[in-house]
Amino acid sequence: MSVAAPVVLSVAGSDPSGGAGLQADLKTIHQHGGYGAAVPTLITVQNTKGVEAVEVLSPDLLRAQLSSLLADLKPAAAKTGALGSRAVVHVVGSIMAESDFPWVVDPVWLPSRGRPLARGDVVEAYKEAILPRAALVTPNALEAGLLAEMPVRSIADARTAAERIAQLGSGAVLVKGGHLEGPAQGTDVLLHDGVIIELAATELVSGRFHGTGCALSAAIATRLARGDDIPSAVALAKRWLSGALREAFSVGQGALPVNHLWPVDDKP
Repeated sequence: MSVAAPVVLSVAGSDPSGGAGLQADLKTIHQHGGYGAAVPTLITVQNTKGVEAVEVLSPDLLRAQLSSLLADLKPAAAKTGALGSRAVVHVVGSIMAESDFPWVVDPVWLPSRGRPLARGDVVEAYKEAILPRAALVTPNALEAGLLAEMPVRSIADARTAAERIAQLGSGAVLVKGGHLEGPAQGTDVLLHDGVIIELAATELVSGRFHGTGCALSAAIATRLARGDDIPSAVALAKRWLSGALREAFSVGQGALPVNHLWPVDDKP
């Protein structure tokens, strides 16, 4: 007898190379035992070497996509990626306000390769419409700095930034440590229920990668959909990502995508 997989929704941009965005989210959701549904927010011209152009979809088209989908499917969790514009952010925020399932927010603004994936005053729009409705927000150090209005270079900075971001309304905050300096690199800081947990990397994998934040947030959302609490979902997703990075393989001439086929270890 087959067991139905929980529906996990991704609202994000499209990466035709498959290493990030909706395409990476769907592969990650499937690998972690979810059924992936996807609504695109923007179209990119990109390959593994970088982002060459970005076309943000209209807010009306985005709302129509989400309204149609949610009138039929019942997600157990959702995640956001690149939203692209202030107007799109507010559409997604209004949908989040009407939802009864958790949202994992990955604030994708500045890719490491090429053109920005957002325009206008998107950071302020996130503070207004997205963060107060998020179960978890997963900024990297640069994004955390923009949200917390401070530089984030050390573990102490990450702890302070997490506290400031939580005051904006997010249920929990995960400041990713990939861009921290010195021995702190790779250590993530999770603020959940008023408690800060430092999650050191099981290993530091060197190389030029893309789509790591997409994969991590999609994995966390799927773990939440399957019933894990936030600390367990984050820890298991982080452990899977370490292996997926270690076993990454080249598909083009640029950055390596995460190996989304890496097996999931469900042991706590």
